[in-house]
Amino acid sequence: MKFAKIVFWIAGIWGVLILTPLYFMFDAISRNDPPAITHPGFYYGFVSVALAWQVAFLVIARDPVRFRLMMIPAVLEKFGWGASLLVLYFQNRIHPSDLALGGVDTLLGVLFLLAFFRT
Repeated sequence: MKFAKIVFWIAGIWGVLILTPLYFMFDAISRNDPPAITHPGFYYGFVSVALAWQVAFLVIARDPVRFRLMMIPAVLEKFGWGASLLVLYFQNRIHPSDLALGGVDTLLGVLFLLAFFRT
């Protein structure tokens, strides 16, 4: 149980730190990584949903036994993002450096899976 607490606390805090600045980087991302973002609703919607998941991770961290079943969609969230980035990379639609954050999320997905089985 302690392993699960640590993993989900780290994931939640990491996610909040990484995602929150995206609310203030819309124009910079459009400028520095063309083409410009043309659907701000999708962009801000992604950030909002992703931040909501970080809150879910922090809730799981408080009581992993009680919220054990929530670890399953948490694993899917992490692997889904990693798989999406991998597909986009092989289609030459993202930069290789973009895979780094996907790698972190995939690692967290593996740790979430381990936490699920250890809890």
